[in-house]
Amino acid sequence: MLQQILSDEKFTNIQRAQAGLTRLFEKAEHTLSFYRVMKNDQPVGVLVPTNVWEGIVEDIEALSSATFRNRIASARADKTRYSSSDVKKKLGI
Repeated sequence: MLQQILSDEKFTNIQRAQAGLTRLFEKAEHTLSFYRVMKNDQPVGVLVPTNVWEGIVEDIEALSSATFRNRIASARADKTRYSSSDVKKKLGI
């Protein structure tokens, strides 16, 4: 998950962010990315569009659930494998 999030990171300087904040948010929302804002080559903040933020919050909430983490651990420990046709049957596709 972390690697995927970091691959969506883009950079902008503070002047560009101040001049075109709405445009940056629209571009980030369209590309499902976020912008790290820099000033004098130092990070000062992060611009995250609402749709990306909601996804991050949803992931954090899910991972904070002990039940959810236990189900993931159980599924990973289970060595049963299913073919794509089995999965389609189970899902009714």
